[in-house]
Amino acid sequence: MNKKYLPLLLFFSVCLIWGTTWIAMEMAVATIPPILATGLRFLIAAPILIFIAYKLKQPLLFPKPQQKWMLLVAICYFAIPFTLMIFGEQYISSGLAAIIFANMPIAVMVVSALFLNLRLSVHQVVGLLIAVISLCSILMNEMKIGGEDYLIGSLALGGAVIMHALTYVMIQKHCKNIKVFTYNALPCLIAAICLLATSALVETPNIHSFTVESISSVLYLGVIAGVGGVAAYFKLNEISSPFTASICFLLFPIVALTLSSFLSSHTVSKASILAMLPLLGGILLTKTEKTFWLKRFKVKKSPALSWEK
Repeated sequence: MNKKYLPLLLFFSVCLIWGTTWIAMEMAVATIPPILATGLRFLIAAPILIFIAYKLKQPLLFPKPQQKWMLLVAICYFAIPFTLMIFGEQYISSGLAAIIFANMPIAVMVVSALFLNLRLSVHQVVGLLIAVISLCSILMNEMKIGGEDYLIGSLALGGAVIMHALTYVMIQKHCKNIKVFTYNALPCLIAAICLLATSALVETPNIHSFTVESISSVLYLGVIAGVGGVAAYFKLNEISSPFTASICFLLFPIVALTLSSFLSSHTVSKASILAMLPLLGGILLTKTEKTFWLKRFKVKKSPALSWEK
C-alpha cells in the first residue's frame, strides 16, 4: 500500500471502529449482564494484545518505578469506565452514549488545566463553553423524552468520561513514554479477571438467554474494538499530528448516530442532532492550535488563561 494513504486509512478505520463500538455494546448488553460482558470483552482482547506486544518486543510490565500504576490503569481506565459505558447503554441510545463520550478531549483538557497547570488559550475556553452548553442542551432535551432512565444512563457515561480523563492525565504525568501494547496488554487481562470475579459475585446471568447477536457483539468488542481500534488510533497518532487524530472524536458520533437510527429501536431526537453542530464545533475549537488563529488574524500575541490546583 502507498504509505501516503496510510494516515487516511487509519483515520477512517478509527472513526468506523469507534462509531460501531456503541451499537455493539447496546446489542451485547441486551442479554448479557454489563460486568460479565465487559469482562469477556477484555478476556478476548488480552491474549491478542499480549501476543502483539511479544511480537513487537514491547515489555509486558511497566518500568519498575511505574509498576504500581498498572493496577490503576486496569481498574480506573479499563474495568470501571468500560463497565459504566455498557451499563449506561441499558438506559440510553448508543447514539447519545457516543455523543457524551465524544467530549473526552474536553474532559482531558479541563483535568489537565486543573492538575497539570495546562494553559488554555482564549479560543480554547470559548470552545469549552460552547461544547459544555451544547452538551447540556442535548442532555436536557433527551431527558425530557426518556425521563429518569436517561438520567441514569447519562450519569453512567459521564462518570466513565471523567474517570477516563483523570486516569489518562495522571498516567501522562507519571508514566510517560510507556509503549502502546505495554499500556494495554496486562492491564486489560487484570481488568478481565477483576470483572469476571465481580460478575460471579453480583450478577446472575442466564446463559440460555444469550443470543448469537449479543455473543457476536462481545467478540467484536474484544477483537475489533479492543485490539484493532487501539492499534489503529495509536498508529494514527504516531504518523500524523495529534490534531488530526483528535478529529476522530468529531466523526465517530456521526457513525454511531447513523447506525443507531437504522439498527436500534431508539435514537436521539432531531433537536439533539442539530445541537451536535455547536457541540462538535466547540470540541474542534479546543483542539485547534493557537498558531492557526494567529496566522488567520495576524495577531502577534494571544492571551491565555491558566488554573492552578
